Amino acid sequence: MFYTPLRYPGGKGKLSYYIKSLIDENSLNDGSYIEPYAGGAGVALELLLQEYVRYIHINDIDIAIYSFWNSILNNTENFSKLVHDTKIDLENWEKQKNILLNSEKHSMLEIGFATFFLNRTNRSGILKAGVIGGKAQLGKWKIDVRFNKKDLLKRIEKIANYSSRIYIYNLDTLDLLKSLPIQSPEKTLLYLDPPYYVKGQGLYRNFYEHDDHVAVMNALNNTNFPYWIVSYDNHEEIKNIYNKFRIKEYDLQYTAHKKRTGGEIMIFSDNIKIPNIHLGK
Repeated sequence: MFYTPLRYPGGKGKLSYYIKSLIDENSLNDGSYIEPYAGGAGVALELLLQEYVRYIHINDIDIAIYSFWNSILNNTENFSKLVHDTKIDLENWEKQKNILLNSEKHSMLEIGFATFFLNRTNRSGILKAGVIGGKAQLGKWKIDVRFNKKDLLKRIEKIANYSSRIYIYNLDTLDLLKSLPIQSPEKTLLYLDPPYYVKGQGLYRNFYEHDDHVAVMNALNNTNFPYWIVSYDNHEEIKNIYNKFRIKEYDLQYTAHKKRTGGEIMIFSDNIKIPNIHLGK
């Protein structure tokens, strides 16, 4: 079952079963869950709507993604009206693309809706990608194939009903980790899914250089949160950066232009108990 209205490159939503097991294994039920790189926030929403956690904290430094979450939580009626009324065609695709390219001239609602529109109409949900079916619309799939308005509006309404239990931020991850006012860190799970080490530049509007990945590891090494996990693409540089922590390798099928199985790793804080279940696809 899909809870998030956003499509997102990567298959991290398929890890929700494993994260539920981590919560059970470490007695973190009814606590807080934090995603500093929220994106589509698929795991966070599943944990909240299935009542595994009491609160979720979702953050994204990309103003486009933040504007989407802010709009559906704090301007739900107007956002839903845009979804209902806007025709899914190339003319509107060009219009929404132009809004994102000139976001400084537009309201948060306009930016949030443009983000949503392009996410649902671009290949693999990538904001930097082209439109599904191409501009000639000659492909098997057309621009509206991933835009079931009735279903998407139901998802948006359901999330908005939980708004009092959802906290959103538009911060750099390092700033977020320093400033989060969590009352009970011992009842909190922190899940970081940073931009891919190798292909992040092609997938995300905000990507990392090597030193950025090192800075995140150092922040986690000094954090007051005892329970955290990090997922990455399986790369020797990442394993070297996190070599003092426990690491598990696994495979995960994800979609970015086409389905394929990629090598992934999960990194665990020293305090977290690792459940004895299979990690991967």
